[in-house]
Formats: sequence, structure tokens, C-alpha cells
Amino acid sequence: MNNYYGRQIVNPKIASVPAGIIVRPAFISGICQRCGQQQLAPLPNQQFYCLACLSLGRVSSLDVLWSLPEPNAFAHHEMTLTWQGTLTAQQRLVSQALIDTLGAQQEHLVWAVTGAGKTEMMFPVISHALQAKHRVAILSPRVDVIVELAPRIATAFNTTPMAVLYGTQEENYRYTALVLATTHQMLRFKSAFDLLIIDEVDSFPYVNNAMLAYAVKQAKKAESTVIYLTATPTKIMKKRAERREINVSYLPLRFHQHPLPTLNVSLVGRWRKKLPQKLLRQLRQFQKRMQRFLIFVPRVADTLVIYRKISQRFPDMLGDFVHAGDVSRQQKVQNMRDEKIQYLVTTTILERGVTFPGIDVLILGAEEETFSENALVQIAGRVGRDNKRPTGLVRAYVQHINLKVLAAKRQIKLMNRRGATLGGKR
Repeated sequence: MNNYYGRQIVNPKIASVPAGIIVRPAFISGICQRCGQQQLAPLPNQQFYCLACLSLGRVSSLDVLWSLPEPNAFAHHEMTLTWQGTLTAQQRLVSQALIDTLGAQQEHLVWAVTGAGKTEMMFPVISHALQAKHRVAILSPRVDVIVELAPRIATAFNTTPMAVLYGTQEENYRYTALVLATTHQMLRFKSAFDLLIIDEVDSFPYVNNAMLAYAVKQAKKAESTVIYLTATPTKIMKKRAERREINVSYLPLRFHQHPLPTLNVSLVGRWRKKLPQKLLRQLRQFQKRMQRFLIFVPRVADTLVIYRKISQRFPDMLGDFVHAGDVSRQQKVQNMRDEKIQYLVTTTILERGVTFPGIDVLILGAEEETFSENALVQIAGRVGRDNKRPTGLVRAYVQHINLKVLAAKRQIKLMNRRGATLGGKR
């Protein structure tokens, strides 16, 4: 029965209901009660189902939602922080501010540069929450981020059972105090969590997504704390901060105290037709130094085309290509982590949330619509994240320089100036 604690599980109306289970209608006035949307598709006999949350399994007018109130009745475990690292003075200030929000029914934004150590700053507040017998959810909109975070969180809390939920992993669900999941998975919870931490809150598919916002609202308890993490908050979130509707902690300095890599811009011709000489010269340097790198491209179709052109010119340089729809995506990313390949040609799917130590980054067509100002800042943030190599190259190849590219350069320089005021290295 504990699998129903703080959950909303789809069951047929005709199913026998166990004692104590709360039964709610799946639809009210045509609105799906699991996802809050009204995107209906017809079934025979004037029945219907919800299209909006179909990826989590069908919920229809023939179904109801079963749940049990969240009792925080976790099996006895020593839920302590086993992470052996240390925080910088700036990180400790942010971490303490988050601890102070626990139980205060507040929202708190952590606005920290890429590579500031946001994950590590969360460990103390998670530890405090678990010791207070709170239920904690660590969320991200992207599967890649969950896959990368899972071993780090498990190591930091290695005596604490943790459920890791993404995709179609419903069969692996178990009742735990600590949950790591994609934001989509919150559609399966109701009034479950005392603390929610949402990483990369400004990223697709969470940003401007009414269904996922509804999911998070449903999943948190009436009295709860929500922490948002990002290096590039949306305009709406910035305005909320200005109006003091949400608490904010700023950290414009990376954990190793070095500045963010600056965005270099090179003018080139029609790179889809022919790889530019400037790019080829850079690739020769990478080949000579065995330097690992990512190449970001605007379109899915560009990934294979550019990869083939590079592999033809540099057959001894082992690489691959990846995009959101690639069924082998997780394996390719893992190959890059394990240094089995030297480079990946990728879409913006790898713009954030994944770390490859010691890499450089190239961006083809940075002026195109796919790359927003914030996306360019996030992409630049893939570089210099390792204490052993805190610097690196970020170069954008453009056919013309537009305001967006210049704005990204300015944003990085501004954060570096702010970081310098805190004692960061220049």
C-alpha cells in the first residue's frame, strides 16, 4: 500500500478499491485531473482519453485516480550526508540561506553561474530535510541531467534509499524519502513532497509548459519549500525576484574561482555547404593536441551531415553525433564521459546539465534562431568546469553577428565582473 502514498495512480473505475484508498475522478468538466490539461481524444461509446499526458500511460473517462495521503512513513535508515567534499565561503552562504527556508512555505531561486557547484550546494539542505523526516524530490526537465545526477546523489547520500524515475520506469517505483526524477514524473504524485529542488528550471521542456508547472504544484504539499536552480533565469523569474515574490541567492563565481570562458566569434561563409577553413584549422589543432570537444549545430539534420564531413577530413579522430531523438543518446553521451570518443556533434540537447571535464566547445551557426542568448551562455558554460583545467576555448562560427550573440558575450563578461568583486581570479 505504501506505493500509493503521495501518489495518483490510474485504475479502471470497475476495479475493486482496497480499504483506505482515496478515489478521485480522472476528469472534471473535461479537464484531466492528472495533468490539468484539456486535450481530449475520442474513444468508442462517447468515452475519451487525455492526449497531453499520454506519454505516462493512458488515462481515460473509464478510469479513476487512486491515492493515499503522504504520511512520511519511511523505513528506518540513517539518512545522513556522506559527501566528503567542502564548500567555498560563497557556496556556504547560499547553502545556509536554503536551509533557512525549510518549512517556511517559500520559493527560493539560486541564480548561479554554470560550474558554480549548484548540486553540491544542495547537499546540506537535502540532509537537513531528510533528518527532519521530510520527503524530498530533486527534479530536472531533462533525462540526461537525471542520468548524470543519479550517481552523484547516490554517493552523497549512500545510506539513504533513493527512487530514480524517468521515461517509462514506473515498474521500478518504490516508496522512499528521496526521489530523483524528471519533472514529467511529478504527474504521478499528489501532495507528496516537503521540499522540491528543480534544476535547470529555465530549460525545455519545463519553461512555459503549463502541464509541468501543474505537475510540480500538484506534487508539493500545501506547506512546502521549492528551490529553483539556474544560471540563466527567465524574464518572468527575474521580474518575480525584483518584486520580491521569490527569494534569491546569487553566486556569480565558479567553485574553482576562475572566470567563465569568454565567447569568441569568427565570421565564416556557408558552413553547411563546405566546412570553413577557420573551423578546419581549429580541428587540426584539436587533433594534434588530442583535445576533446563538442560541436553544437542548430538543427537535428546538421548533426549527421557535419559529423560525416569531419570524419572524412579527420578519419583518425574518433567521434559521434547525437540529438534528442537519438535512441542511442545515453550510450553516446556515456562514451564521451568515458573518453572513448574525442568529440560529439550535438544539438542544444547537451547545452546544459551534463559535464565532460576538460573539453572545448565550438558552435556552428550561433546566430540562428535555435540558439537563444541564454542557450549560448549555457553552451559556453560546458567549458572550464574542471579544477585541473578551469579554462578553455569557446568559439562561435557565424555568417553574421547579431544582437543575440553580442548579448551572450556581454552576459558572460558581466558575470565575470561580478565574480571578480567576490575575489574571483581574473
